[in-house]
Amino acid sequence: MPSRLRPRLFTRFAALALLVVGAGLVGLSGAKTPASAWAKPWPAEFDSCTSIQVGRLASADGSVMTAHTCDGNYRQWVNIVPHGKFKPGEKNRIYSGKMHTETPPEMRGVLQTGEIPQVEETFMFFNTAYPAMNEAGLAIGETTIGGRRELYNPEGMFMIEEIERVILERCKTAREAIKLAGELIKTYGYGDYGECITIADAKEVWHFEVFGEGPLQKGGVWAAVRIPDDHVGISANIPRISDLDLKNPDRYLASENVFKVAEEMGWYDPKKGEPFKFWKAYSGGKPYGIRDFYVLSTLAPSLGLKMDLPELPFTVKPEKKLTVSDVLRYYRETYAGTEYDATKNLLVPPRPQRGRPGDKPAAQAPAPAAPPEMVKSPLAQPWISADLAQLVNILKPGTVQTTRTIAINGCAYATVLQCRANMPPAIGTVCWFAFDNPGLSARIPVYAGVTEVPPAFEICGQHRYRMDSAAWMFRRTNRLATVKWGQAQKLMEDTVREFEQKALLEMPVVEKTYLELLNSKTPDKNPFTPAQYITKYSNDFAHAAMSKSVELGDKIMFLFRGGL
Repeated sequence: MPSRLRPRLFTRFAALALLVVGAGLVGLSGAKTPASAWAKPWPAEFDSCTSIQVGRLASADGSVMTAHTCDGNYRQWVNIVPHGKFKPGEKNRIYSGKMHTETPPEMRGVLQTGEIPQVEETFMFFNTAYPAMNEAGLAIGETTIGGRRELYNPEGMFMIEEIERVILERCKTAREAIKLAGELIKTYGYGDYGECITIADAKEVWHFEVFGEGPLQKGGVWAAVRIPDDHVGISANIPRISDLDLKNPDRYLASENVFKVAEEMGWYDPKKGEPFKFWKAYSGGKPYGIRDFYVLSTLAPSLGLKMDLPELPFTVKPEKKLTVSDVLRYYRETYAGTEYDATKNLLVPPRPQRGRPGDKPAAQAPAPAAPPEMVKSPLAQPWISADLAQLVNILKPGTVQTTRTIAINGCAYATVLQCRANMPPAIGTVCWFAFDNPGLSARIPVYAGVTEVPPAFEICGQHRYRMDSAAWMFRRTNRLATVKWGQAQKLMEDTVREFEQKALLEMPVVEKTYLELLNSKTPDKNPFTPAQYITKYSNDFAHAAMSKSVELGDKIMFLFRGGL
């Protein structure tokens, strides 16, 4: 590295060492301090969310899409934060710890990390753990991407979910959101792991990756790339941004320190003549995994993508334009029928048909000339537990080879966010929402103009079993189904399909009625305001989906009457 950089690099690493030693001395002195953020465990692999992004010319209806699976033990309660108006001088408090509360008012374990000036007016938004969309038609997906541990600085004010919240309170477009995120990070500091947020409006979708700036700086380093209008992108817990052409701001944006930090830390040397790659500088690992590969390779099979490539294209042009149903199908993906199918070796001989009481004994059939054709075991299901996989592999090594699927049981909730320019944002932007495993739960359409959600949506299911939580209305059924998968699979898949088709058939009528109410010359004679109408529709749909799931759980529970 250039000698002029060595003192600063030494200072960065020395500071980190002093902080670690200092934390240890404080602990030895017996001083009462909160759990050290500097000692926050660094996962060997971040493996918890998937976000697919679709440009407007890559979708069948011209909509822009982004998405998110909130995979992990994160809060499941969701609510609608109303439009706000504030007086001059008011402050917007910034928090850490809101990802694990049980209900919206709860503040146990929540810490205020700072405050920023409040704006005069804020947008209403759909408040998921990682806030999802606002009434202006802006939508956000998210995945944690880790990055190099040396960049992490917990002294920064902002966690990614709070950046998302402030964006949705204040911004109408993806470009406004990126500009605001950059300003917040530079001014107040970024205190989270490496993160990716995928930001969409009705015209375009951007892929934004951000990391801390190391122990000496409370700022951050970030880059953003616009997904080409006729392309599809993905983020699945791995930094993926590659080349940065900052002379083309229509496609690429970045923090002013994007090259400087990499040079100072010794991760990029321009004198070597190699092109700067953002993922290489700030991650150093392989820039894709099985989920990235599967989505991109199946969207554009003619590219002949392979898992042993050093790098995949950042985006691909799909060989067929995607409908929202296509995107929803990807979020149910378990690689069934492919080489990555965890159940492909779980085969057994067909079970003989049992006779009914009173039937005459069947004549003894001759021994078959060849072994019977094997069939999938009724116990084989794509979300096989680690313990069961280990047991099977002890009995016959190599039988179960688990691969990280897109749909997992550990999902808290999932969103597919669709932004359409041919309608007002209140109905033009819609969230296809699901609790728990998106491969098993029905999707519920929540429009950006919806003003409230059912009470059961506002109770998290991560703290205890409680059937007043919508999350458990789906989770109970989903877990029972995986135990009796051979009998329950069709019931589950038919139900998901039924509710998806119900929404696709009903929504055009709902949207037409909304526009009629919106343009009515006699609004005082209408039974609903436009907002009341779409709120009632979304909530009625949600209640139907919850009721159906509970009913289905009871039906599957009855299958256990004879035991497992």
